[in-house]
Amino acid sequence: MSFKKQTLPELPYDFSALEPVISGQIMEVHYTKHHNGYVNNFNALLDKVEEAEAKNDLQKLISLQAGLKFNGGGHINHSIFWTNLAPKGKGGDLSKELEKAISSKYGSLENMIKKFTSTTVAIQGSGWGWLGYCPGGDTLRITTCANQDPLSTQGLVPLLGIDVWEHAYYLQYKSARPDYLKAIWDVINWANVSQRYAAAKGQCKACCSCK
Repeated sequence: MSFKKQTLPELPYDFSALEPVISGQIMEVHYTKHHNGYVNNFNALLDKVEEAEAKNDLQKLISLQAGLKFNGGGHINHSIFWTNLAPKGKGGDLSKELEKAISSKYGSLENMIKKFTSTTVAIQGSGWGWLGYCPGGDTLRITTCANQDPLSTQGLVPLLGIDVWEHAYYLQYKSARPDYLKAIWDVINWANVSQRYAAAKGQCKACCSCK
């Protein structure tokens, strides 16, 4: 298994740019400690994979899979999360295509946000709330993933993800996860979400008929 080492992506704004919704302190710790930790751990595991492959040690390879999924998923999820956010007033608007898809599925953007929030706030322990695109059905889906499982494990293309691990909000919101989820909609980068939707639709058209 030959796989390229991963690097921490550049944050597209300053640590304090999302205040007052997300404090600069949270952003700095979240990015430099947690996300960076996933990247470093994943890369270290790749070295162990290479060693196990060289020794043809199947048991060792299997034992490494959980760590690869956790740390690789953490890297994937956070890389999406940072781009899903933007300073207040700079996140752009929904594309007409995504707005139409949301209205068709949920009635309105407001209804989608309510469903996303209620679904995500109910996560037991740590995880992520997601708005994903289902290629097979050409439709949107709101779902959750435990821990750092990437949305691809559910066969969906990630459009918008919100981290509800405590490290994402506890320093500011304490145990009030609902307050965090209510506030974060003020810093969503709808232009980015719309771009992801357009890309997902384009890939779908290239590979299937989506009936």
